Amino acid sequence: MTNTEPEARIAVFLDYENLAIGAKDHLGAPFDFGVVADALAERGRVITRKAYADWSYFDEDRRMLTRHNVELIDIPQKMGGSRKNAADIKMAVDAVELALDRDYISTFVVCTGDSDLSPLVHKLREFDRTVIGVGVRDSTSKLLPPACDEFMFYDNLVATGEDEGELDASDGSAPDTGIVVRTLAGMESSSGAVRASTLKRAVLRKDPTFNEAQLGFRGFRALLQSLERDAMISLTDATDPEISLAGGGAQDAADALLAEVLGRGDLPFTGLKTAMRKQDRSFSERNLGYRNFGDFVRAAEARGIITVTGTDNSRVVKARR
Repeated sequence: MTNTEPEARIAVFLDYENLAIGAKDHLGAPFDFGVVADALAERGRVITRKAYADWSYFDEDRRMLTRHNVELIDIPQKMGGSRKNAADIKMAVDAVELALDRDYISTFVVCTGDSDLSPLVHKLREFDRTVIGVGVRDSTSKLLPPACDEFMFYDNLVATGEDEGELDASDGSAPDTGIVVRTLAGMESSSGAVRASTLKRAVLRKDPTFNEAQLGFRGFRALLQSLERDAMISLTDATDPEISLAGGGAQDAADALLAEVLGRGDLPFTGLKTAMRKQDRSFSERNLGYRNFGDFVRAAEARGIITVTGTDNSRVVKARR
């Protein structure tokens, strides 16, 4: 498949100390760049990745970022706020220099919750660049999201609750088609119509080893046609077809499973996915295009199928009667 649609060229800049502390303090877990990389792969081709911190404080994080091909910019510790200011200034100078020197980079991703970097966002937009922000919700200044063209809360990108350590529905011998549906869902929510060739490129950015032959298909189009037969996606009749989530049979089956499980009584949110998987081991919200189980539950609540009461770990899910 070939396509002449232009792809966004993306540069990513991470204010790493802000992200790492935010994730640890508010989410109780280390920052995972992988979920950010996946979300950006749905939006275009990432050209450069730079992270700024005093890396003597983030040894494990440094190894994780290196695996994701992130360039580490070291800001040695001086004194308190001066070190933080040095990281912000270096990051801002590098981003502006790149914008001036590389006019083919169309999108800048500024990963921080710090409003001190709002002037950088404004300057990049003056250069007619799209700016996407990424930050931990509870450590992100309220001034920052409105300054960006798009803002993604890291919390929403992270799989939560029962997603952690979940068993895949496949036997592990080959990748499943879920990566295709999940990638389509992310692209459709951010850019609307998606072409087959564009989707294939995004899937390969997430997993360069992806090969539809491993799944038993002669080509990517054959894989898409199989997903269409399973009522997971819809295709137009074209050489490079337009694709959309079907929201039909597969979603209806998941809703029926949810109703059946809750028909036996209310369940805590933390145990709901386990109950659904016991009833039907093939269930996976990601194969329906949801990033995590929390998104699946929120969508079901929005459609009026269930109600959720309580907060945080005390949430209870009930069938709407």
